Amino acid sequence: MTTLDHHTPTTPALTPTTPALPPTAAGTPARSTTRRLLTAAAVASPLWAVVALTQAATREGFDITRHPLSALSNGSLGWLQITNFLAVGALLTLGATGLRRALHGTPGSTWAPRLVRVSGIGMIAAGVFVMDPADGFPAGTPYGMPTALTWHSYAHFAAGAVTFLSMIAACYVLARHFSRTANRGYAVLARIGGTALLLGNGWSMSGGKAGTLTLAVGVMAAMFTISLVAGHYRRGH
Repeated sequence: MTTLDHHTPTTPALTPTTPALPPTAAGTPARSTTRRLLTAAAVASPLWAVVALTQAATREGFDITRHPLSALSNGSLGWLQITNFLAVGALLTLGATGLRRALHGTPGSTWAPRLVRVSGIGMIAAGVFVMDPADGFPAGTPYGMPTALTWHSYAHFAAGAVTFLSMIAACYVLARHFSRTANRGYAVLARIGGTALLLGNGWSMSGGKAGTLTLAVGVMAAMFTISLVAGHYRRGH
């Protein structure tokens, strides 16, 4: 008689394991951080426009066709525009990191964020170094330009030049990025923003009529381009 051996199945030892995160949760903190950084860039230009234009319309003696928006940093309420420079500069500097993450691996992903960051740093410097009162603003200031400029006025103009040039370049790099990624609408938008600031700055430097107004329009066009691009990628995250 044959005896069959009955073997009891051995249950493998159970070891505690960490539950796997669902696929949708992977990378969520990084995506959330990127969204916040892109939000910083997206709100920068609306904030700048609201604060600056409100002052331009209400402060005594200010004429946007004769005075640059930087002149608002003077006078008893000058702290408002100084704060505007510092806050918007900080938002652009932070937002550049969000753009770097959003554009990663695409054309322009290196230089567009760098140029936006430089423009943000330039705005911070423009807020720290205030231009001299001139041409009747603040109220009571003699008309015409001062016979001699202070060192901080020269520093302000240098910071402004860095800001404008980096914004113009950032817009054109973003235009190339969108052209390469077949997004014609944003490519055109970026070119318009960069060209508006290029022409506005050139007209202002040449002493053209209402040059400060054309400069203000150009700066806002370039800044809105950067903010709209940041908002575009924010929606994607």
